[in-house]
Amino acid sequence: MPHTPGSEAVLDPASLSNHARANREYWNRESDDYQGRNGPMLEASGGMAWGVWQIPESELRMLGDVTGKDILELGCGAAQWSIALAAAGARPVGLDVSEAQLAHARALMATKGIEVPLLHASAENLPLPASSFDIVFCDWGATNFCDPDLVVPQVARVLRPSGLFVFSGSTPTFEMCYAEATELPGDRLLRDYFGMKRIDWDDGTFEFTLPYGDWIRLFRRHGFLIEDLVELRPDSDAVSTYVGDEERSWARRWPREQIWKLRKET
Repeated sequence: MPHTPGSEAVLDPASLSNHARANREYWNRESDDYQGRNGPMLEASGGMAWGVWQIPESELRMLGDVTGKDILELGCGAAQWSIALAAAGARPVGLDVSEAQLAHARALMATKGIEVPLLHASAENLPLPASSFDIVFCDWGATNFCDPDLVVPQVARVLRPSGLFVFSGSTPTFEMCYAEATELPGDRLLRDYFGMKRIDWDDGTFEFTLPYGDWIRLFRRHGFLIEDLVELRPDSDAVSTYVGDEERSWARRWPREQIWKLRKET
């Protein structure tokens, strides 16, 4: 695996797309509050857990045996996943567009006594050699905040043949039902399904999701085989620092989160 430059390298904002620049500014501004609110839950889960309810990787087995694998985490935040993967015998690299998030990652690594290479970059333009990784994954990170038409070919390029691409995020169902005014999903469709791609939020951030057919065609264009699509359902007593009981009740009825598991063709 190529060792990447450290997160101290300065990312030129001019090299970013407009939405990536806006999202970077948001995460630099909100990182302290985000990690203060959610970091303890991410730590309590052991680092390797999926989604807003932190369903353990040991239960879902999306990544498989990570021992000795070169792994790239897109949108690593404070690198809770990457730190846990390193402790499990993997060789992870954490990437984030936000230098504030990477500062939290360096602080957490110092606390844990585990060093993971960090890369300050956008997932839309990975400054990494081709065929560098066995696994590329993202848990509610860069794959939600970056244009999938740019991210998926980048991932295909840096993955080795038969490599895994696994990422989680919101479902089209959730996005169609989400009311920004209440910050809750309801039982009515508020957005069109056809043509769904970029969502421009009132706080100045941008997120991306696609209809299922568009996802599938994008994956196939770039040489991915679909191994699984897991629609996460929280337990009836699940708690989260991200969302409250009302949203959990909604997610018990309809899919709020999903995980795609893809394999790069040989």
